[in-house]
Amino acid sequence: MYALVEFKGKQYKAEKGALLKVDLIDAQPGTAIDIDTVLLISGDSIKIGSPYVTGAKVSITVESHEKDDKIIVFKYKSKKDYRRKQGHRQQYSIIKVGEISA
Repeated sequence: MYALVEFKGKQYKAEKGALLKVDLIDAQPGTAIDIDTVLLISGDSIKIGSPYVTGAKVSITVESHEKDDKIIVFKYKSKKDYRRKQGHRQQYSIIKVGEISA
């Protein structure tokens, strides 16, 4: 059984026990959160929402907060002496999917 959920403006496929890498959540590790923006539930039968499935929710637990690898942003224009170098590390949260209830 799996569900497609919309969380923080993005869509994720949530299966029980799966670890998902999402944008940074303002919650401490170990915090339980319920997501009620479920777009689709697939099990014995498929339930599709318009836009969300009514009464469905997915419970998640925040596992940890981490940073991604550094990405170098380099802008350059030839023959104009223009160079800009900037680095970026995206922060994200690891969440664990618990129960999926319809």
